[in-house]
Amino acid sequence: MTETLSTPAGTRRPPGGRLALLDVLRGTAVLGTLMTNVWVFTAPGAEWGILAGAGGLPGFASLPDAAESLFRLAADGKFLSMLTILFGVGIAIQFDSAARRGLPWPGTYRGRALFLLAEGTVHFVLVFAWDVLMGYAVTALLVAWLLTRSDRARSRVMWWAGGLHLLLMAGVTAALVALGDDGGGGDVGVPREVVELYAHGGYAEQIAFRLENAVALRLEPVLTFGLLLFLFLLGVRLYRAGAFGADAAGRRIRIRMLCWGLGPGIPLTALSVLAAPDGFLLGRYCAAPLVAVGCIGLIGTVVDRVRREGPLMKGLTSVGRTALSAYVLQNVLCVLVSYGIGLGLAARLGDSGRPWWVMGLWAAVCSVLMAGSALWLRRFSKGPLESVQSRILRR
Repeated sequence: MTETLSTPAGTRRPPGGRLALLDVLRGTAVLGTLMTNVWVFTAPGAEWGILAGAGGLPGFASLPDAAESLFRLAADGKFLSMLTILFGVGIAIQFDSAARRGLPWPGTYRGRALFLLAEGTVHFVLVFAWDVLMGYAVTALLVAWLLTRSDRARSRVMWWAGGLHLLLMAGVTAALVALGDDGGGGDVGVPREVVELYAHGGYAEQIAFRLENAVALRLEPVLTFGLLLFLFLLGVRLYRAGAFGADAAGRRIRIRMLCWGLGPGIPLTALSVLAAPDGFLLGRYCAAPLVAVGCIGLIGTVVDRVRREGPLMKGLTSVGRTALSAYVLQNVLCVLVSYGIGLGLAARLGDSGRPWWVMGLWAAVCSVLMAGSALWLRRFSKGPLESVQSRILRR
């Protein structure tokens, strides 16, 4: 069933207008997720290795270990949560666009969500097991329907989803503590054949492995569905409150987000580190979303004070405008650099030069994406995958 609805007060803007801050935030979130994923690509056993215990934080006993730990802690879960919030903002923007034109809702948005689900499935099978797009697509379909409900109904769903998520994380953490789970401090649990698969195996074998283990590899979005729903609806709520606007009200909201997010978020992250490895879930899926809210406020506050757009801001904006294409491309590039089907640097370098070469890989991929997306947008108005999506959905 579809409904034709009006745009909520306080969120109207000129047709075709863009909220410039959102592009910067999307670009930051996309490149920030790679700060976490780059360690997945370069760990023994790669995608499966993380489940089996590879890639745990090395601690702070030496300078390289401290650098890696701080780098990963700065990113783990934070930018993923930011990206999730921004996806909720995107749905609210699509709703407004439909309302301005008097179109039914969800209407054609269902096609966008189903395209994302198909694209995410292809991405999972062919590129990267820890794809986020499939979970986003399913959540988007539910949130799109919730936008036809009352504010009160959405608020109830949002807080219930958040509360149940916290209870689930606390329960799973308690269970892991009771079972004596060691949280994966090393790579001893990674089967040798899996390590060999990603280091020297063929592409078809890697695809077959993902398909055979799809249930385990798709566990994260199932386990965190409550968090996804909460953050999507939080994004809708922030957008409608004017949190991304360039006016004084928007700036005030961003400052509050900075204080309320980083204020409790950073101490809770520190506590999860002290409780490691048992505090991993609480850090990534409970403290990190708070930090993400604070980071949105922080980035927004910084952008508010920028008088002249420099190369960094231009690059982030370009990545934000081509976010879907950039997200997929960064994973493709890391596969080609890290796995045996490409350069195989994960096996060749191993712990030699680690963590510096891994950080360098992240910086190099970010540079390629910022420069490449800026060049692409000089000629085209949308990213490659965004253009494909538009053409398919017009038919």
